[in-house]
Amino acid sequence: MQTKASLSRIVVIITALFAALSGLYLLVGGIWLTAIGGSVYYIIAGVVLLVTAWMLYRCRAAALLLYAIFLLATTIWGVWEVGTDFWALTPRLDVTFFLGLWILLPFVYNQMSSKNAFARGALATSLAITVLVLAYAVFNDPQEINGTINAADTAPAKSAAGIADGDWPAYGRTQAGTRYSPLSQINDKNVGQLTEAWSFRTGDMKTANDPGEITDEVTPIKIGDMIYLCTPHQKLFALDAATGKPKWQFDPQLKPNPTFQHVTCRGVSYHETPASAQTPASGSAPAICARHIILPVNDGRMFALDAETGARCADFGNNGELNLQNNMPNATPGHYEPTSPPVITDNVIVVAGAVTDNYSTKEPSGVIRGFDVNSGKLLWAFDPGSAQPNALPGEGQNFVANSPNSWAPASYDRQLDLVYLPIGVATPDIWGGNRTPDMERYASGLLALNASTGKLAWFYQTVHHDLWDMDVPAQPTLADINDKSGNKVPVVYVPTKTGNIFVLDRRDGKLVVPAPEKPVPQGAAKGDHVSATQPFSDLTFRPSAKLTGKDMWGATIYDQLMCRVMFHRLRYEGTFTPPSEQGTLVFPGNLGMFEWGGISVDTDRQLAIANPIALPFTSKLIPRGPGNPMEPPADGKGGSGTESGIQPQYGVPYGVELNAFLSPLGLPCKQPAWGYISGVDLKTNDIVWKKRIGTVRDSSPLPLPFKMGMPMLGAPTSTAGNVFFIAATADNYLRAFNMSNGDQLWQARLPAGGQATPMTYEVNGKQYVVIAAGGHGSFGTKLGDYIIAYALPDAKKE
Repeated sequence: MQTKASLSRIVVIITALFAALSGLYLLVGGIWLTAIGGSVYYIIAGVVLLVTAWMLYRCRAAALLLYAIFLLATTIWGVWEVGTDFWALTPRLDVTFFLGLWILLPFVYNQMSSKNAFARGALATSLAITVLVLAYAVFNDPQEINGTINAADTAPAKSAAGIADGDWPAYGRTQAGTRYSPLSQINDKNVGQLTEAWSFRTGDMKTANDPGEITDEVTPIKIGDMIYLCTPHQKLFALDAATGKPKWQFDPQLKPNPTFQHVTCRGVSYHETPASAQTPASGSAPAICARHIILPVNDGRMFALDAETGARCADFGNNGELNLQNNMPNATPGHYEPTSPPVITDNVIVVAGAVTDNYSTKEPSGVIRGFDVNSGKLLWAFDPGSAQPNALPGEGQNFVANSPNSWAPASYDRQLDLVYLPIGVATPDIWGGNRTPDMERYASGLLALNASTGKLAWFYQTVHHDLWDMDVPAQPTLADINDKSGNKVPVVYVPTKTGNIFVLDRRDGKLVVPAPEKPVPQGAAKGDHVSATQPFSDLTFRPSAKLTGKDMWGATIYDQLMCRVMFHRLRYEGTFTPPSEQGTLVFPGNLGMFEWGGISVDTDRQLAIANPIALPFTSKLIPRGPGNPMEPPADGKGGSGTESGIQPQYGVPYGVELNAFLSPLGLPCKQPAWGYISGVDLKTNDIVWKKRIGTVRDSSPLPLPFKMGMPMLGAPTSTAGNVFFIAATADNYLRAFNMSNGDQLWQARLPAGGQATPMTYEVNGKQYVVIAAGGHGSFGTKLGDYIIAYALPDAKKE
C-alpha cells in the first residue's frame, strides 16, 4: 500500500512539473507575443498553469476548481476566436482538455489533502462542455458550404470537333482544357463498385542524379485502342487501352543532374493528318507518322514519333528530333524545360517552356514558338520580352534572355485559331527593379496568339509588376456559357495563384465577370516599386479577409503559440504585401491557390469543379554583400534543384529565401483546411458547395484518417455520369464525388502519391478511369511508377 501511495505521489509530482513547465513556456512565450502585438491569452494561461502546478504539488483540491474555470474560459475564448471549427479549436483545447481529464482521474485526485466534491464536479462539467462544443464542431464546419447544383436541362451533347466519346486525345481531353468526358457508364449510382482493372509499372524511379523536384504529373492520352504517357524522365510508353500491356516505348536518354529545377512530364500531344483518317487501300498500311506523338524533353529537345510503332518521324527535324535550344541565350540543359504538352493545330505545334526560377538574370528566353507539325520547321516566334515579339533572330543572334515564360499547359480554340498561353514573369521573380517596360508588357497574365502566325490577338494581365511569383499557373479552360440574360458567351476561365478566376471573352480578352482594380499594400524593397492597384475577380476563392493571429495553428498549444509569434514578426498587410528584408508572409502563397491542374468544366451542365488550396509562404530578401556575389558561378551549371530555400537571384541586389510557412514541428502555421473541392454554377458564378478533401494518413507519424483538407497538386476530371474523380491530395487516394453536391462516393488506396490529373476513356464498350501514382518529390509524397486503371466489374467488355 505504501508503495502504491508513493507511486501515486510521484504521478502527482510529475503532473505538477508538466503543468509548471507548460505554464513557464506559455508565460514567457505569451510575454513575447504580447510585446509584438499578439493575444494576451497565453500570459493568462501561463500564470494559471503555474498556480495550478503549485496547488497540485501541495495536493490542494482547489487546483481542480481553478482548472475548471480556466478550461471553460479557454473553450469560450477558442469559440470566440475561430467559431465552431473543429480543427481550429483542436490546438487550443487538446493539451488543456487532456490535462484537465488527467487531474480528474482517481490516482491524481485521491492524493489531494482535502476532497472537494464541488471542485471535482466543476472540472467534470467543464470537460463535458468542451466535449459538447467539439462534438458540435465536428458536424458544423463553418468553412464548408452545403448546396446542390441542379441537373442538366437537356441530355449531354456529343463531343465536338470529331472526338469520339470514348477517347481522351489531349491533356485536358480537348484542347479547350475542360477535363470533362461525356461518358456515363460509370455514374453516381454505381461508382462505388469500381475495382482495379489493370496496372502498369514504368520502372522509372528517382536516381542519384535527380533534383528534389522529381514529379510524376502525367495525364495519359487515349486514341482508339492505345494509351500514351510519359514518365518523369520523359520515357514514352504506348499501352493497350483494354489491358494496360505495353505496345512500345521510347527513351530520349535524358541526362539530368541535381541542378535541374524540375524533372517532370505532364503529358504528350497527338496529331494525325487528314489523310490518315481515311481507310487505307486494301492491303496497304497507314503512312509512317501519319499519326504521331509529340514528346517534350526537359533538356530542351522535342521528339516526333509514329503513334503505331514508336519509330522516329524521319521527316521531322533531325530524324524525329528538334533542338529547342536553337537561338536560345544561355543555352544550358535544365535551364529551359518544356514540362507541359504542346498545343497542336492542323498545321502548327505551339511550344513553350519553363526557365529556372530565381537563379539569375542570365536565363534562357521564355519565347513561344510555332513549328510545322510535319517537318518541324520554325514558322513563327513570339518573344514576350522583346520590343518586336515576332522578330526571328538572324544569323548569330538569339532571342531575348529572361523573357517571361509560359510553363503551364496552353489551350486552343480551333474556330478562332487562337492559342491561349498562361504567362509568368521575367526571372528573378521576387525583385523587379531591373525590369524594362518590354519585360513587363506581357508578364503574369493570359496571352492569346494567332496559332498560325504567332501574331498577338490580345493580352490580359492578372498581376501588375509581379513580385510574388504569381504567374498564371494553370491551363485555361474554354467554354460557351449562358449568361444571366440567356446569351451564349464564348469565355476563357483563367485560374490563378491568388485564387482569382478571371473570366474573359476569348475573342477579345474583355472581362465577362468584373475584376475591379483595388489598392494593395505599398512599400517595396530599395530600388523596386509596387503597383498601386491589382485586379480582383468577382469569381474567386481568395480569402475574404486578411489573416490574423487567430488563424495561426499547430498540433498543440505550444507550436500554435510559436506560429503566432512567427506571424507577428513577419511583414503582412494582406494580399500583395511586398517582399522585404524583414520577411514577408505571402498569402495566398507562392504555390498558389490554383496550380498546373486547372479546373474541370462540365460544358453540358455549365458547372465547374475546382480544387483550390490555401498555404501561406514566406519570402525574405537577402541583400548582396561580400558573400553574396552578383554573378553566377563560372561552371555554368546553375540551379539549386529546388524552388524553396535560399535562391541566389544573381544579377539583382537581393537573393531571397522562400519557404512554406511552417511551425517548428513542420506543420502549416495557418489553420486547416489547406485544400478544398468546390462546385461552381457557371451560369450565375456562385460557389454552390465547398468541402474539405484529404486526410493526414500519409503526412503524420501515425496513419490517422482525419479529414482536415489537404494541399493538392493535380486537377479534377468530371463526367456526364454526375461524378468527378480527383487524386492530387497529400494522402495516397483516388476519390470519386457527386458533382451536384460534393458528397464522396468512392475511394481507392494508391501505392504512391497521386499528384496527377486522372482521365477516363472507353474501349470495347467498357469505361475506365486511369491515374498516375508516382508521387511528387518536393511535395513529400511517396514516389512510385504506377499507372492504374479502374472499371466496373460487370461492365461490357467484348
